[in-house]
This record gives sequence, C-alpha cells and structure tokens, in this order.
Amino acid sequence: MRILVASPIDPATLAALRADHDVVERLGASEDGLAEVVTDRQVVIFRSGVSISRRVLDAAPALRALVRAGSGLDNLDLDTVQARGISLHRVPGPGAQAVAELTFALFLGLARRVVVADQLLRRGHWAKSELVGVNLTEKTLGIVGVGSIGGRVGALGRAWGMNVVGCVDHWSEERRLQLATDGIELVPDCATVLAAADFASIHVPLNDATRGMIGDAALARMRPTAYLVNIARGGVVDEMALHRALVEERLAGAALDVHVREGEGKISPLAELPNVILTPHIGAATSDAQRQIGVQIVEIIAGLARDQERTQVVPA
Repeated sequence: MRILVASPIDPATLAALRADHDVVERLGASEDGLAEVVTDRQVVIFRSGVSISRRVLDAAPALRALVRAGSGLDNLDLDTVQARGISLHRVPGPGAQAVAELTFALFLGLARRVVVADQLLRRGHWAKSELVGVNLTEKTLGIVGVGSIGGRVGALGRAWGMNVVGCVDHWSEERRLQLATDGIELVPDCATVLAAADFASIHVPLNDATRGMIGDAALARMRPTAYLVNIARGGVVDEMALHRALVEERLAGAALDVHVREGEGKISPLAELPNVILTPHIGAATSDAQRQIGVQIVEIIAGLARDQERTQVVPA
C-alpha cells in the first residue's frame, strides 16, 4: 500500500508499516503541503492538528482509505469522503481511556490547586494554610456527552465515590437503563447536568450543533463553586464567556486541554487566570494508548492490503 502518515504515530508502528509498505511522512503539514504529497497515496493516516480538507482529498485520486488514529473527525471533510466512497477507519478505544484519565488529573488539579501550590513553593512560599481544596468523593460529576470517553469518565467517577449524571445527543429509555446499570443517571437535557454538577466535563464532537454550546447561558446554570473541564474540542466552549464567568467568580475554576486556537505561539485568553489549568491537547498522548492504537493501525492496513490483493485482476 502507498501510505501517507500526516501525524505522529507510535515509532514501532511506523517501522512496521515501512517494512511492508511504501510510506511517506509529512507530519503536521499545511493543506498545500499535504496536497502536494498525497497525489499517489492510497491511504492517509492522521490525527488532530492537520486538515484533511476537500482540497487535500481532491488531490488524491488514488485514495482508498483514511485511518484516524483516534476518534475526532472535525478536521476531515466527511461530505467528500462519503461522496467518493473512501473508507474511513477510526481507532477510538485506546485513546478514550487516556483522555478519561487526564480528565480526572485535571479535576484533581483544580480541586486541590496543584498548579498554584507548585508555583508558590518554587518561589519559596509555604502556602499550606492558604490552599484549602475540596474532595471529589460525594460530589456530583456531570458529563456532557456520555459516549465512549464520557462513559469511562463516569466509571472513574463512580470509583471515586461521586454521584454521576450525564446527557447524550439522543436520549432514550433504553440508553437510560443501560447507563443506570453503570451507576450513571441519564437526564434528558444538558442544562440539567450543568446545573447539578460540582465537576463538569465536556465530551462531545465539534460540529454546527455543538460549536459554542457552553456559552453564557450554559455557564449561568452552573454553581459558583463548580469546576469545568473541556477535553473534547476547542470551540465547544466559548472561551470569552468562560473568561467572564471566572473573572466574575460565577465559576470556581476550569481546565482546558483543547482550545479554539491551537499550535505553537498561540496563547489562550484564559492564560492569566490562576484558577485555570491549560494543557496542549494531550488527552490521548500516553505511550500506552499510542502503542495500542498503533497495533490496530497495522491490522487495518494489513486488511486493506489483503482486500487489494483479492480485487486485483490476474492476467490469464
């Protein structure tokens, strides 16, 4: 197979692909850069941080498959993919656990003011009496989007002894009963989740329906003692509305792993606030998750190669 690797993947995975296939790397390239190199490629492997736009896809007449080393598809022109019948393969499972675990790292960082404590101590200030935090146990965890990642966050919340409530895009009694067996109370709307939450986490894709969904109105429903974590996609949370809520003390704190503007040199409008934790889109960035994703990528490519062999016409 002729493969374009457009995003960093596990080194062992890259070596395995190179052993059996024609592999070209263009990590984090612009649309122009991708369009130049994708012309003869049959497969593109990508993560977030690159745009697999219509222009890129139109430049790839031989493209048969796309492999998303994760779950989000907001950087992919799905209409063109579907119109051309290009197969799309996602690998969401391993990254989901890593993202769920980082969600709790951020909850704990906010609840115990870990970043502030570290900064003060590095300056020689022993702030023991000033840094009074809160427990997670017996608090209410609100999950906006109880899918693969949100469900794992809910399971971790139950392990911490939290009360867990959540919402989904399409509510059903069947889904409610299914989640109830995992100790997650599914409610009909996300406004109820935000109003109940001591700790709220966002786990929805970025699309026309979710862009800016956590804005002034949604934040106004939250308690002034509550904490918000966005580990979904930048743009789901209105960062300026969040800034206002934090400055006006209508929210206790927030953590964002994803941002409206991402990349080197970009500074968040929330950067100067002491009750905010910012991380650079590292939700799935664990060696374990990337290794497991890599194993599945190799299997997907092997399956595509077998399919290609079966469809080739052998001359008589």
